Amino acid sequence: MTTESRSAATSGSRSNAKSDILDLLAEQRRTFLIAYRGLDEEGARTRSTTSELTLIALLKHVTGTERGWIRTLVERDENAEFDMAAGTESWTVGADDTLAALLADHAAAAEETEAAVRDLDLDVLVPLPTAPWSPERQWWSGIKILMHILRETAQHAGHADIIRESLDGANTTMQMGADAGMEF
Repeated sequence: MTTESRSAATSGSRSNAKSDILDLLAEQRRTFLIAYRGLDEEGARTRSTTSELTLIALLKHVTGTERGWIRTLVERDENAEFDMAAGTESWTVGADDTLAALLADHAAAAEETEAAVRDLDLDVLVPLPTAPWSPERQWWSGIKILMHILRETAQHAGHADIIRESLDGANTTMQMGADAGMEF
Protein backbone atom coordinates (compact mmCIF):
# COMPACT_ATOMS: atom_id res chain seq x y z
CA MET A 1 0.00 0.00 0.00
CA THR A 2 1.40 3.38 -0.98
CA THR A 3 1.64 6.31 1.42
CA GLU A 4 -1.14 8.08 -0.50
CA SER A 5 -3.50 5.10 -0.39
CA ARG A 6 -2.69 4.50 3.30
CA SER A 7 -3.47 8.16 4.02
CA ALA A 8 -6.72 7.94 2.08
CA ALA A 9 -7.64 4.71 3.88
CA THR A 10 -6.89 6.27 7.27
CA SER A 11 -8.93 9.34 6.39
CA GLY A 12 -11.79 7.16 5.19
CA SER A 13 -11.56 4.99 8.29
CA ARG A 14 -11.71 8.08 10.55
CA SER A 15 -14.72 9.26 8.58
CA ASN A 16 -16.29 5.84 9.13
CA ALA A 17 -15.38 5.99 12.82
CA LYS A 18 -17.16 9.33 13.10
CA SER A 19 -20.21 7.93 11.33
CA ASP A 20 -20.14 4.81 13.50
CA ILE A 21 -19.99 6.84 16.71
CA LEU A 22 -22.80 9.14 15.58
CA ASP A 23 -24.89 6.12 14.54
CA LEU A 24 -24.36 4.47 17.93
CA LEU A 25 -25.17 7.71 19.73
CA ALA A 26 -28.38 8.08 17.70
CA GLU A 27 -29.26 4.46 18.53
CA GLN A 28 -28.70 5.08 22.24
CA ARG A 29 -30.83 8.23 22.09
CA ARG A 30 -33.65 6.22 20.48
CA THR A 31 -33.33 3.57 23.19
CA PHE A 32 -33.33 6.28 25.87
CA LEU A 33 -36.46 7.88 24.41
CA ILE A 34 -38.44 4.62 24.43
CA ALA A 35 -38.99 5.23 28.16
CA TYR A 36 -40.89 8.41 27.26
CA ARG A 37 -43.40 6.82 24.84
CA GLY A 38 -46.98 7.43 25.88
CA LEU A 39 -45.83 9.21 29.02
CA ASP A 40 -47.85 12.10 30.32
CA GLU A 41 -46.63 15.10 32.29
CA GLU A 42 -47.62 13.58 35.65
CA GLY A 43 -45.83 10.32 34.91
CA ALA A 44 -42.73 12.19 33.77
CA ARG A 45 -42.57 13.98 37.14
CA THR A 46 -43.32 10.96 39.32
CA ARG A 47 -40.63 9.36 41.49
CA SER A 48 -41.08 5.63 41.04
CA THR A 49 -38.05 4.31 42.91
CA THR A 50 -36.19 5.24 46.08
CA SER A 51 -34.03 7.48 43.93
CA GLU A 52 -34.84 11.16 43.55
CA LEU A 53 -34.69 10.68 39.77
CA THR A 54 -37.73 11.30 37.64
CA LEU A 55 -37.93 10.77 33.92
CA ILE A 56 -38.31 14.48 33.23
CA ALA A 57 -35.23 15.33 35.34
CA LEU A 58 -33.25 12.60 33.61
CA LEU A 59 -34.26 13.95 30.19
CA LYS A 60 -33.19 17.46 31.14
CA HIS A 61 -29.88 16.15 32.52
CA VAL A 62 -29.02 14.00 29.49
CA THR A 63 -29.71 16.92 27.16
CA GLY A 64 -27.70 19.38 29.24
CA THR A 65 -24.82 16.95 29.60
CA GLU A 66 -24.56 16.37 25.86
CA ARG A 67 -24.70 20.11 25.19
CA GLY A 68 -22.04 20.79 27.81
CA TRP A 69 -19.64 18.26 26.34
CA ILE A 70 -20.19 19.53 22.81
CA ARG A 71 -19.58 23.09 24.01
CA THR A 72 -16.32 21.88 25.60
CA LEU A 73 -15.38 20.16 22.34
CA VAL A 74 -16.12 23.21 20.19
CA GLU A 75 -14.88 26.04 22.43
CA ARG A 76 -11.67 24.37 23.64
CA ASP A 77 -11.26 26.89 26.45
CA GLU A 78 -7.97 26.29 28.27
CA ASN A 79 -9.25 28.35 31.23
CA ALA A 80 -12.66 26.71 31.60
CA GLU A 81 -13.97 25.65 34.99
CA PHE A 82 -16.91 23.35 35.53
CA ASP A 83 -20.04 25.41 36.18
CA MET A 84 -21.50 23.87 39.34
CA ALA A 85 -24.68 25.98 39.07
CA ALA A 86 -25.31 24.69 35.54
CA GLY A 87 -24.59 21.15 36.71
CA THR A 88 -27.19 21.47 39.44
CA GLU A 89 -29.62 23.17 37.07
CA SER A 90 -29.40 20.20 34.70
CA TRP A 91 -31.19 18.09 37.32
CA THR A 92 -33.65 20.77 38.47
CA VAL A 93 -37.07 20.70 36.85
CA GLY A 94 -39.19 23.81 37.12
CA ALA A 95 -42.89 24.31 36.54
CA ASP A 96 -42.11 25.72 33.08
CA ASP A 97 -40.14 22.62 32.07
CA THR A 98 -42.67 20.54 30.16
CA LEU A 99 -42.08 17.09 28.81
CA ALA A 100 -42.88 18.23 25.26
CA ALA A 101 -40.45 21.17 25.48
CA LEU A 102 -37.67 19.01 26.93
CA LEU A 103 -38.17 16.33 24.27
CA ALA A 104 -37.90 19.03 21.59
CA ASP A 105 -34.78 20.41 23.26
CA HIS A 106 -33.27 16.91 23.35
CA ALA A 107 -33.86 16.58 19.58
CA ALA A 108 -32.30 20.02 19.01
CA ALA A 109 -29.23 19.05 21.05
CA ALA A 110 -28.83 15.91 18.93
CA GLU A 111 -28.87 18.04 15.77
CA GLU A 112 -26.32 20.42 17.29
CA THR A 113 -24.05 17.47 18.07
CA GLU A 114 -24.32 16.12 14.52
CA ALA A 115 -23.41 19.55 13.12
CA ALA A 116 -20.48 20.02 15.50
CA VAL A 117 -19.04 16.59 14.75
CA ARG A 118 -19.43 16.81 10.98
CA ASP A 119 -16.09 18.62 10.48
CA LEU A 120 -14.42 17.47 13.69
CA ASP A 121 -10.92 16.03 13.73
CA LEU A 122 -11.40 13.08 16.08
CA ASP A 123 -7.78 13.31 17.20
CA VAL A 124 -7.99 16.96 18.28
CA LEU A 125 -6.93 17.44 21.90
CA VAL A 126 -9.50 19.31 23.96
CA PRO A 127 -8.88 20.93 27.35
CA LEU A 128 -11.47 19.84 29.90
CA PRO A 129 -12.85 22.28 32.44
CA THR A 130 -11.27 21.90 35.84
CA ALA A 131 -13.61 20.89 38.67
CA PRO A 132 -13.41 20.22 42.41
CA TRP A 133 -13.02 16.49 41.64
CA SER A 134 -10.49 17.19 38.87
CA PRO A 135 -8.43 20.27 39.78
CA GLU A 136 -5.66 19.55 37.25
CA ARG A 137 -6.55 20.28 33.63
CA GLN A 138 -6.94 17.16 31.52
CA TRP A 139 -6.86 16.94 27.73
CA TRP A 140 -9.09 14.46 25.92
CA SER A 141 -9.28 13.63 22.25
CA GLY A 142 -12.42 14.44 20.30
CA ILE A 143 -13.14 10.73 20.00
CA LYS A 144 -12.87 10.21 23.77
CA ILE A 145 -15.36 13.03 24.38
CA LEU A 146 -17.80 11.52 21.89
CA MET A 147 -17.38 8.10 23.49
CA HIS A 148 -18.06 9.70 26.88
CA ILE A 149 -21.30 11.26 25.57
CA LEU A 150 -22.25 7.84 24.19
CA ARG A 151 -21.54 6.20 27.55
CA GLU A 152 -23.56 8.83 29.44
CA THR A 153 -26.53 8.39 27.12
CA ALA A 154 -26.42 4.58 27.38
CA GLN A 155 -26.08 4.66 31.17
CA HIS A 156 -29.06 6.98 31.52
CA ALA A 157 -31.10 4.90 29.04
CA GLY A 158 -30.84 2.13 31.63
CA HIS A 159 -31.90 4.48 34.40
CA ALA A 160 -34.87 5.66 32.33
CA ASP A 161 -35.93 2.07 31.65
CA ILE A 162 -35.90 1.21 35.36
CA ILE A 163 -37.84 4.33 36.29
CA ARG A 164 -40.45 3.75 33.58
CA GLU A 165 -40.86 0.06 34.39
CA SER A 166 -41.36 0.99 38.04
CA LEU A 167 -43.99 3.55 37.02
CA ASP A 168 -46.29 1.43 34.91
CA GLY A 169 -44.54 -1.74 33.78
CA ALA A 170 -43.49 -0.35 30.38
CA ASN A 171 -40.25 -1.99 29.35
CA THR A 172 -37.72 -0.91 26.71
CA THR A 173 -36.92 -4.46 25.61
CA MET A 174 -40.59 -5.31 25.13
CA GLN A 175 -41.13 -2.04 23.23
CA MET A 176 -38.19 -2.79 20.95
CA GLY A 177 -39.59 -6.27 20.35
CA ALA A 178 -43.02 -4.86 19.56
CA ASP A 179 -41.38 -2.40 17.16
CA ALA A 180 -39.82 -5.38 15.40
CA GLY A 181 -43.23 -7.06 15.10
CA MET A 182 -42.69 -9.61 17.84
CA GLU A 183 -45.66 -10.73 19.89
CA PHE A 184 -45.30 -11.54 23.56
